[in-house]
Amino acid sequence: MYSLLWLFDTIITLYVWILIASAILSWLVAFNVVNPHNPFVRNVGEFLWRVTEPVLAPIRRILPNLGGIDISPVILIILLYFIRNLVFEVVAGA
Repeated sequence: MYSLLWLFDTIITLYVWILIASAILSWLVAFNVVNPHNPFVRNVGEFLWRVTEPVLAPIRRILPNLGGIDISPVILIILLYFIRNLVFEVVAGA
């Protein structure tokens, strides 16, 4: 059972890092630090968008418009850590 918990924790941690990388890349593109027409940057950006957007889009629909500030990755990270801790508590209490 602990191996499954370790795998669950690792997947959540990896996804959080992917969310952080997606946010950082979007900032770098917005401030013209990296060229979005570069094939490598485009491929990385497309991969990050395809992995994160299906989960972030429903959160963005619920959140009010904050004038260009997107806090949906922060909300998702908090939810992921909440779910992770909840699963650990349920398994530890069982």
